[in-house]
Amino acid sequence: MSNQVHAGRRQALKFLVGAPMLPLGAASIASMLTGCGGSSNNTETPQTPAPTFVSAVFGAMAAPTLSNPAAMATTTVGSTLKVSMSDKSEKEYKLAYQSFFITGDMVDDGKGGKVLAGGYYDINNKPIMDNSVAGKERQFFSDSPDGTSLLSLPSTTVTGIKGKAVFAVVQFEYTTRNQALADTYGQLPSPIAVLTLDQDQTTGKLSLVKYHNVDTSKANGLWITCGASLSPWGTHLSSEEYEPDAQFVATDAQFKAFSRNTFGDETKANPYHYGHLPEVTVNPDGTGTIKKHYCLGRISHELVQVMPDNRTVLMGDDATNSGLFLFVADKEKDLSSGTLYVAKVGAGFSIDTAAAGAKLTWIKLGSATSAEIETMANTIKPADIMTILKTEPVPADPSFTKIWISGKANWVKVNPGMEKAAAFLETHRYAYLKGGSMGFTKMEGTTVNIKDKVAYSALQNMVDSMVKDNAKGWNAESGISIDKALVAGGVMAHNLGGGQTDTSGTAINSEWVPTLTKALLLGEDIAADALGNLANPDKIGNPDNLKFSEKLRTLFIGEDSGYHVNNFLWAYNVDTKVLSRLMSMPVGAEATGLHVVDDLNGWTYIMSNFQHPGDWISSLHGKVQATLDPLVRANYKDRFGAAVGYLTADVTGIKLNGTK
Repeated sequence: MSNQVHAGRRQALKFLVGAPMLPLGAASIASMLTGCGGSSNNTETPQTPAPTFVSAVFGAMAAPTLSNPAAMATTTVGSTLKVSMSDKSEKEYKLAYQSFFITGDMVDDGKGGKVLAGGYYDINNKPIMDNSVAGKERQFFSDSPDGTSLLSLPSTTVTGIKGKAVFAVVQFEYTTRNQALADTYGQLPSPIAVLTLDQDQTTGKLSLVKYHNVDTSKANGLWITCGASLSPWGTHLSSEEYEPDAQFVATDAQFKAFSRNTFGDETKANPYHYGHLPEVTVNPDGTGTIKKHYCLGRISHELVQVMPDNRTVLMGDDATNSGLFLFVADKEKDLSSGTLYVAKVGAGFSIDTAAAGAKLTWIKLGSATSAEIETMANTIKPADIMTILKTEPVPADPSFTKIWISGKANWVKVNPGMEKAAAFLETHRYAYLKGGSMGFTKMEGTTVNIKDKVAYSALQNMVDSMVKDNAKGWNAESGISIDKALVAGGVMAHNLGGGQTDTSGTAINSEWVPTLTKALLLGEDIAADALGNLANPDKIGNPDNLKFSEKLRTLFIGEDSGYHVNNFLWAYNVDTKVLSRLMSMPVGAEATGLHVVDDLNGWTYIMSNFQHPGDWISSLHGKVQATLDPLVRANYKDRFGAAVGYLTADVTGIKLNGTK
């Protein structure tokens, strides 16, 4: 490419100083080159001071319909991003989706060979085979990529990089079915991979050059890894969702299958090894190492958010009778020891967005190191920690307390001297016993708006234990009570502050403690519309992934909806209060892997995956399935594949020195 073209492109990029630069597609480059003229003069014309970035707004796309079935059966993007500069000029980007791979693809391993994207491995790093259909034996691969982090390192040793090496860590939550179409949810150890990506320094485009499957054997394998976040110190914070119920694992067919597939023995896996927080560190050679932190509570970890102090961790808890949990580490950038708290919701809890909100106080559950809790997990049996009954003792025994767990009643007592073990290995039950507000339902993604000191939590549904007098787990003492279920769910906002004490009067050593919670955005349940939607398609429905961009002042929301025919990725500007639909996922697929990076070598990235396309629900997809099923099967490996990728941009109009 000529020096003149390079100079013109640099000039175009300089004009965008401070603007959120999304990676550019082919039309972007053509637009830039046209605008730059292609002059043969190598000397750049002296420029006035470059205008600076002021704001950006997303232009919404319409939801796809059966008027264009192909758009419903794949990732569809019709949104825009308009950037406003200090000189009153504006630039508009047309957004598009770029995938790195579809799971089940053979991709480069960085050693001259190929590896199966999303492939499953046992505790000895041997491929786990799907032998369910004779003659079609193959390695299992996931249809459910989820949590993703994008990061860079000060130096790298990966070869074959033309621009700059950046890395993505991607975890694969589960696989929906085997080839015989039998349910395999939670029956395989979750893979996690490091992707080495070549970042083009002119366009920001990311190209996959190496896929590395992380060895999870030292962490005993991973259990249902769902959402994820990037720590402020550049590590990938994973999750283990729906922790196996250790007290009743002997009758848990799912966990037995997990143990058999992971260890070759359905009795070998220890349930207390799962339900924790794994942390992945990326190495300069594009490999990764993993460790589990056992001291952040054994809950349904969905997605955690570390605050800017590098110590305070706010945790989502994706369960019925779930709580809002907080962990404060003893040292910065080190989650191996600290103190665990559960929230107590005060008077005034409401999902009315105009309501003042409810005060939050915090109950200390315990302080511990990861090492000591891991030792307990290795050596203590469930019956050593608690006595748990599923029916009320007869005759009545006042030493037992009735609690609700996963929408069902338990009668529980902690065995003498086992309070710490209960706090960190039976966290849900212990938090209830200690007075925590264990009445939320499916608290999913968590993120933070640093400037405003506000955190956000997604509630995929507001049902069951949140609904007054509901038989599935509602309890008045939680302080969480709504009059009517809202299946479409919503997003809560939590004010953050310092100077807080726990309920015993002891200071909480953090300036980032949630002090008040109120509703921010709600979905809307409706009667089935012409497509079959059971929630208003022009509002959020069953929010799951959340990420906040400081530069864009935007809360990004990904859906896991059984109420929207197509799930969407949304952008909500917290200043203008405008909600914009950015992308539609393939029908039946969940929006996952949401991650936003404001500036990575000068480029802005919105990462997004999806999982289980064509996962049909008869009550939701009955009007579209016959038309869309063959299209989804053709696009995504007969419904066994799903995409890992990001939003890119094409510039539809770019001003250069005040002219188009």
